[in-house]
Amino acid sequence: IAVATTKAYTTQMVLLLMLGVYLAKQLNRMEQDEYEAIIRGLQDGTIDIIATDHAPHSREEKEKSITEAPSGILGLETALSLGITNLVEPGFLTMNELLYKMTVAPADLYHLPAGRLAEGENADIVIFAPEEKWIVKEFESKSGNSPFVGQELSGVIKYTITDGNIVYQK
Repeated sequence: IAVATTKAYTTQMVLLLMLGVYLAKQLNRMEQDEYEAIIRGLQDGTIDIIATDHAPHSREEKEKSITEAPSGILGLETALSLGITNLVEPGFLTMNELLYKMTVAPADLYHLPAGRLAEGENADIVIFAPEEKWIVKEFESKSGNSPFVGQELSGVIKYTITDGNIVYQK
């Protein structure tokens, strides 16, 4: 089983946002090769799962010096939109392939009765508008440590239903 996180296939985009186009052109060729290998792996099935690596540290924790602050960024709240924007819209994956790698494949790996809709099973559903745009700015998580703040993404989540209960509604 091979897993890629949302950070892995958005590295080039993050560097462009942080460094600007001129400096991004100076990227090491190895980074470009790694990025392309991740995309190929997602396409050919070498990489089975897309995970979030969600690490929501508090604002106080992230404001420490770089050597003292915990590593990690928010991942959960932007994961679907990053996949739509960076994998589906450019044609690297279909929507069905993206959703499979984010739902069914992880559930199967851990032998969980999840990732599918079936009569008599828990209703864990995300209802979203894949073509609707949003600007990343506020989070439900306990922090806002995301390099995607200010970025426009496709895919607005309207509802999250867990165990048959609405737990998020836009």
